[in-house]
Amino acid sequence: MEAFTTHTGLVAPLDRVDVDTDQIIPKQFLKSISRTGFEAGLFFDWRMLPDGAPNPDFVLNKPRFQGASILVSGRNFGSGSSREHAPWALQQYGFHAVIAPSFGDIFRNNCYQNGLLPVALPENIVRQLLDRASAEPGYSVTIDLENQTVADARDTLAAFDIDPSVKHRLLHGLDDIGLTLQNAADISAFEQRRPATLPTTEAVRA
Repeated sequence: MEAFTTHTGLVAPLDRVDVDTDQIIPKQFLKSISRTGFEAGLFFDWRMLPDGAPNPDFVLNKPRFQGASILVSGRNFGSGSSREHAPWALQQYGFHAVIAPSFGDIFRNNCYQNGLLPVALPENIVRQLLDRASAEPGYSVTIDLENQTVADARDTLAAFDIDPSVKHRLLHGLDDIGLTLQNAADISAFEQRRPATLPTTEAVRA
């Protein structure tokens, strides 16, 4: 997966609380057997009108938020079912990070597994980000994972916490397989030794 170190991006304000995974990627988009194309279903019930036309009132359809790569939203973002398609859809749409006061536990872990950074900040800071993004065209922030800070052009807005092991994974672009492969030499050495400790076919037959 792609490493996350520092990212500067346009902010899209989704000023809603309790955004669950069925809203992020509705169930009808979960039938695909590939891991691509889920951006079409992102926030589909909010982004599209019943006749299939884009909803002009939804934030991601507004011209000034085209190309946004940082989503800011309310508390308990990503609650609900465990579908990994939710971070896939956000990433494939173009988001590198989501900032909110809190996240659903499974969603947060799925983000870590896929290189999408969930950043939990105090509600007053999130409110500030939402208000600035809504009022200031082109508003962007920089997320620095190494220093664990979020800043805009004016100042550093806040620091955030992250588990050191998760931080290591994201900084180096390591999913579970990548972490395992860091120990490839030890695994290979073990596999070379292991046959000598196992019974032979003849011994099993006896």
